[in-house]
Amino acid sequence: MQRLIALKPAISVVITTYNWPQALGICLESFRRQDTRDFEIVIADDGSRADTADLVARYAADFPVPVRHVWHPDEGFRLAAIRNHAIEQARGDYIVMMDGDCFVLANFVRQHIALREPGMFVSGRRTWLGARLTQRLLARRGALPGAWPYWFLWAFAGQLTGPFELISAPPKLWFRYKFQDRYQRAQTCNLGFDREKCLAIGGFDERYVDHGLEDSDFVVRLMRSGHRRKEGAHGAIVLHLNHARRQRAPGARNAAMFAELLESDRIIAGHAAALTGAQPPGEFGLRVGGATTVEPPITQAG
Repeated sequence: MQRLIALKPAISVVITTYNWPQALGICLESFRRQDTRDFEIVIADDGSRADTADLVARYAADFPVPVRHVWHPDEGFRLAAIRNHAIEQARGDYIVMMDGDCFVLANFVRQHIALREPGMFVSGRRTWLGARLTQRLLARRGALPGAWPYWFLWAFAGQLTGPFELISAPPKLWFRYKFQDRYQRAQTCNLGFDREKCLAIGGFDERYVDHGLEDSDFVVRLMRSGHRRKEGAHGAIVLHLNHARRQRAPGARNAAMFAELLESDRIIAGHAAALTGAQPPGEFGLRVGGATTVEPPITQAG
């Protein structure tokens, strides 16, 4: 398949994944039918088995935009570290983070491009699918329905939350600037930000090695660096596949690290601050590791 590839895409979509290739396939399938091609995909893989690498390679072989697979060994929850490695490998100036158990409508990338604004990051929304609709999609082969009315109608069957989020609104309406100083509920399942600003603050704090508060840590530091929050509601939305959800509170270690951040004026990620000598590592220590990038050859249209 021949593709006309931009050397520097407008957006790098960084998709996190761990050992659920069926869901990742649905996610990638939704990006195949985007109504713009000015983006790339970087898979941030927190140590999945070989079947995930095989799936990514199959998609990369005939995908309309570049797809790269950034992987490190499975040594427990190291999502912050693999996100950082993937962002370092990204070619776009703007990063959109999402999870591999979500998928998007056909206008997702275009909406994020429209919502992008200097000095701001975009906090997008998600809607949850019911178990029956999720199983239907996991059993499906081929293209997904792309128009929002199809998904909207599933709400009447109790299989979709927040259906009105699927309806787009202009990118600069007043409500988008209502929570500029609020970090709460900004999540990396749908978050857009400048790559340069992310690297300047040390990316995600790699000392977080369990679920909980690593997203908030990143957003707090991003805001302290001068960026403000912009709401992506009624614009860029992800649809989240149904699965068992963690109900427990963040672990004591994560809670303590986040409390330390809030009590300080620190901007740089804790692991990076310790490495550069800007701040001692304290009781939390460091977590540093390497990653492997798999990038298939790209055929350019002549």
